[in-house]
Amino acid sequence: MNKYWQRSAVFLIVIIVIVACTPIFGPEESQSSSNQVATAAAMTLQALSPATSAASADGQAAPANLLPHSLYFLGNDNQSISQIYRLERDGKTKTQLTFEPVTVWDYDISTADGSLAFETNGQLILVDADGSNRRVVAQVSAPDPEAGGFFHPAFSPDGKMLAYANSGLNFYNLATGGSSLVITDQLQDNGSGQMLPVETYAPVRYSPDGTKLLVALGHWEVAPSDAVYYPGSNTLVRHEAVTDYIVCCSFHGGPSWTPDSSSFYGVASVHDSSYQYGQLWRVDATTGAITRLLTSGNELPKDPYLAPDGQLYFFYGSYSLDSGFFDAPMLQLVRASPNGVTGRAVLRDENFVLMNEALWAPDASFVVVATAPYRTWSQAGGVLELYSTNGQKGPIWLASFGKEMKWGL
Repeated sequence: MNKYWQRSAVFLIVIIVIVACTPIFGPEESQSSSNQVATAAAMTLQALSPATSAASADGQAAPANLLPHSLYFLGNDNQSISQIYRLERDGKTKTQLTFEPVTVWDYDISTADGSLAFETNGQLILVDADGSNRRVVAQVSAPDPEAGGFFHPAFSPDGKMLAYANSGLNFYNLATGGSSLVITDQLQDNGSGQMLPVETYAPVRYSPDGTKLLVALGHWEVAPSDAVYYPGSNTLVRHEAVTDYIVCCSFHGGPSWTPDSSSFYGVASVHDSSYQYGQLWRVDATTGAITRLLTSGNELPKDPYLAPDGQLYFFYGSYSLDSGFFDAPMLQLVRASPNGVTGRAVLRDENFVLMNEALWAPDASFVVVATAPYRTWSQAGGVLELYSTNGQKGPIWLASFGKEMKWGL
């Protein structure tokens, strides 16, 4: 064995040891030397597949302003506690924004002034963009640091209101500091004093024009669904009734507004099915009327986004008739007309079957994808990478782990 191969063998052994000793989803790499090891492990794993690299796969460096806005996400600090991070527009500079002693479960950013609302230890906390002026907006009676997902905060586009869940749908006025409960959760006593949720209400996201709010409806007997709330008239518009056992749009990426705020796209499915599939729906926000798209029953659309150019971007896979439907099909990045069918074209060669989350650029020129390193049914988030939709560049690595991605200022 010559000296070159000896050095290569030693290098490979070192890499194997690093990967073996480091958790895949370790602390964020900017915090300590142990985080640098975690990053090295994550980047090494990605080097073994074409889906991860520090620069684009064609060897080009990322541009100075890679992102149109700062990118926020949840990641792990050097104590493996979930915190909020911000990635600057250069796609490289990362800042830890929260330093909570227990898990940060959920959050939102005001795109008006950068204020943050986040949930930790059973409290909904509101802070200014620089972390100052910390105040508690709401809290649960008996907080459990190991449990979360109570509040689901959502800022209005103008930054004046913060919608959140707490015994129903609430609105916090940032100017006055007052909260109002507009829809109360419907609960039922099962006879032993335990209250079961007949229907609960939690904000998802505002429409682009700020006049409507998508609301997630939770139930204990049936699958969750989504409706449209009008703050101006205090009305809730549900999608029209359907006779088949299929609901929209809480899974496979959740609902997505159209640019004109007139409707939203989502994936409807039977959520207790033994395999992943779905129908692509477009729901009229005023009437609740449904336009069903991709209804063959052997298709899997995910994360639909109607771009300002009038084209629908989403991830798409289809099952062969003899596949058994137990394994997810190859998932490709596609573009089509607003009906999801006409002119549909595959934009990239990658298989996104391990994708857990996607965030579209406002103009759909790229999508940021969180990819799990291996197949799992419960893992959220993953390695963050940017994929251009013109297919001309390789993926650009952004972070070793992130989830709940959102655009900032």
